Amino acid sequence: MKLGVLFSGGKDSTVALHKAAKNHTIVCLITIISKNKESYMFHTPNIDITKMQAEALGIPVINSKTEGYPEEELKDLKEAIITAIAEFKIVGIVTGALASVYQTQRIQRICDELGIICINPLWKKNQEILLREIVEEGYKVIISGIFAYPLTESWLGKEITNEIIDQLVSLNKKFGLSISGEGGEIETTVLDAPLFMKRVEILDYYINAKNNSGVYTISKARLISKHSK
Repeated sequence: MKLGVLFSGGKDSTVALHKAAKNHTIVCLITIISKNKESYMFHTPNIDITKMQAEALGIPVINSKTEGYPEEELKDLKEAIITAIAEFKIVGIVTGALASVYQTQRIQRICDELGIICINPLWKKNQEILLREIVEEGYKVIISGIFAYPLTESWLGKEITNEIIDQLVSLNKKFGLSISGEGGEIETTVLDAPLFMKRVEILDYYINAKNNSGVYTISKARLISKHSK
């Protein structure tokens, strides 16, 4: 089937894309750029990097902007999916939803209205196992947003490794922190993945953080050969 992927450039949507690509043809990415940095629906840190990630994947991307008002932003998502149906003849979309009923119900409703299917390859997957798979399969993922106690600025920009996963598991046991950040505690940006033909190299960045909230923003980047050091 021809599918589009709701793509944020974070780990979940990227892994979902890879899983769906094993059995289906991914013909486009759909990225919603929200002006509301606290959107309940859409990932915002480094969302502009999706253009570069799309190029690395060799898949066209539909970029659609939204003011990010609750519920109103769903109209913008629906319009973007309608564009994907018209331009790329998709019959369904893929999401990186892992546990968010809020997001999943709303996306499913849009799909039902448009008569297309919704595929959620990661739904209810064990969060620790998912992160371990990411490391084992060679993804390069950095933490680009933290929004919960006891996370601090020191986490920003760190690559997800088995050591980092161990720390997240420990914080989950002590504080109930979602291991994969599914509750919005952590946001990520993917710099490399198995289907990337090139990888993203960060040339410059800045951090804006206070207490247990902060964002690592990539201000300059480029695509380079995956074999370059």
